[in-house]
Amino acid sequence: MAKTNTTELLEALASEIGENVYIDIAKWHLYLADAKLHNVVAEQLYPLITSKAVNEDRVLEILASIPVKIGGGRRELSLIDLLPLQCQVSLVDILEKYQREI
Repeated sequence: MAKTNTTELLEALASEIGENVYIDIAKWHLYLADAKLHNVVAEQLYPLITSKAVNEDRVLEILASIPVKIGGGRRELSLIDLLPLQCQVSLVDILEKYQREI
């Protein structure tokens, strides 16, 4: 990977998250890139990578703090409530891969 530019690394991370992690609504999979959430998630999780502090509990805590508006903004749910367990695991795996490679 050898990405030294922070912006380039953040964009690559956001892209990978957007293509591999989805929210599940009534068995419909909406990938984070399509939901326009991949950049927010990458920006929130990036400090864990740079501080070498990626762990599942911290990732889940951050996901719980990201609000997602539903129903035209009438309600908000935390992102963690919309991600299936498989996607949570995939997200941690992606972050650990980036942490190893920087």
